[in-house]
Formats: sequence, structure tokens, C-alpha cells
Amino acid sequence: MQNSNFWYYFIMVAVILHFVVGFGYLIYKLSPRKSDKKKEETSKENETFD
Repeated sequence: MQNSNFWYYFIMVAVILHFVVGFGYLIYKLSPRKSDKKKEETSKENETFD
């Protein structure tokens, strides 16, 4: 019955990797893009001239 520790650690590693990959994906999706920054700058410049 020593094999039961293997499955416990295997599942725990899978869960931890799932969370790490999920948080990494969220940070990637929520980070501003260079094109977004350019759009913000041009919209701010247009607002000051109006």
C-alpha cells in the first residue's frame, strides 16, 4: 500500500500547477497591451483639444 502516497502527491502537484497556470493566465490577460497604452494617450490628447 505504499503506492497511495504517489497518487496523493500527484494530485496535489496537479492542483498546484493548475492554480499557478491559472493565475499566470489571468495576469497575462489583465495586463495592459502596448496598443492599449497608445489608444489611451491619443484619446487623452484629443480630449485636451476639445
